[in-house]
Amino acid sequence: MLTLLAAPFGGHAVNLSAITAALCAAPDAHPDPARRWIAAVAGGVAYIAFGLLAGAMTSFVAGSPILIEAVAGLALLGAFGSSLSHALVKSEEREAALVTFLVAASGVSFFGIGGAFWGLAAGGAILALTRAGAAKPPPPTPSS
Repeated sequence: MLTLLAAPFGGHAVNLSAITAALCAAPDAHPDPARRWIAAVAGGVAYIAFGLLAGAMTSFVAGSPILIEAVAGLALLGAFGSSLSHALVKSEEREAALVTFLVAASGVSFFGIGGAFWGLAAGGAILALTRAGAAKPPPPTPSS
């Protein structure tokens, strides 16, 4: 009930212990219901440890913002690699995809407009030029 009341104000999952209690009461905790209390005690000890270490961890993370950026970057490496791989699949569109990525990642800014827009504009221009060049018939060969 408290979670429902706190949700509009940004509070989420006020009572996380309900989830832990459900896990500790499940047969996965222990086949014997009389021995499931061990899982509940272990969960309680973990919550106490997390509570005692929360202040120190908050100070550590606040003192080193580069840590958050590094962890976020590492988490996105797989998605980045997959996206870049899919963007470069078609050889006729490869240059446009690379130009789009490089211009957007460069961080250029003209007239107060950021690199994401200019990357799309440059990639679109390269793609249009590539397709226009491919649509022209080859020049006739001189016959002798």
